[in-house]
Amino acid sequence: MLNLRKKILVAIDGSPQSDKAAEEAVRLAAGNKSQFKSQVYAMLVLPNSPTATYTDFVPSAPVTETEQWDDLRRRIFYVVEKCASEHDIPLEMIVEYGEPAEKLIEFAKREHIDVIAIGSSGKGFIQRRLMGSVSHRVASSAPCSVYIVRG
Repeated sequence: MLNLRKKILVAIDGSPQSDKAAEEAVRLAAGNKSQFKSQVYAMLVLPNSPTATYTDFVPSAPVTETEQWDDLRRRIFYVVEKCASEHDIPLEMIVEYGEPAEKLIEFAKREHIDVIAIGSSGKGFIQRRLMGSVSHRVASSAPCSVYIVRG
């Protein structure tokens, strides 16, 4: 088997499931013992900023432009940063706005990602039926392999 550099995308949202997915993504990257290091991309997708209405004289700033953002970003990306640095794996952190499944799939297509690691939602049957899950939508539409990590 040819063991070349892999591009691994991991969905991050600060939940225990995404922390587990981050650990697994780094483990996948670290398992590549060839001279070509695998790359991990950690993507956080935030909901679209609320649109301003005529009653809003000064629209609120996106969360990434608030004073609390640095602390929040550190907490959300803590596990993936720590694991990647321990295993000397190149890491790129991305923050996008929009619908998570769409953004993950778009990025995977654009960057020719080899594997997407994503945590399972842990939703119950009824909630999953009504709303769907991001992991299910990514798995059914991704252009590459999807590794769904269960907590």
